[in-house]
Amino acid sequence: MTSIDTERFREALLDERKRVEHALATLRDQHPGTLDEEVEETAASDNHMAETATATLGREIDYTLGENSGQVLADIDSALQRIDAGTYGTCVTCGQEIPVQRLEAHPTASLCIDCKRRAEGG
Repeated sequence: MTSIDTERFREALLDERKRVEHALATLRDQHPGTLDEEVEETAASDNHMAETATATLGREIDYTLGENSGQVLADIDSALQRIDAGTYGTCVTCGQEIPVQRLEAHPTASLCIDCKRRAEGG
């Protein structure tokens, strides 16, 4: 098995976690209310329907980004747990080594490329 510099990956994952948390906090600061509250507010002020639709679309995109950020954070935390457990770089499905090149491209990868393809139905 190839020796993986887990400390390098730990640092990269922690940096990415900070970046995602900051982006998520920025989204929350920009939109402190709920989507329904903002739509009601936009609709209540004599705005044109197109303006209401634009505001709704923008807010839905922000919520989707927020949800995706939550999944990214969970993936990062899972990778950090694998580092702590000494299993980072090992496919959780088949137990084979995940190539360093794959980990460099996707540091949160928990599956080797073959298992990932099977999981995606390919």
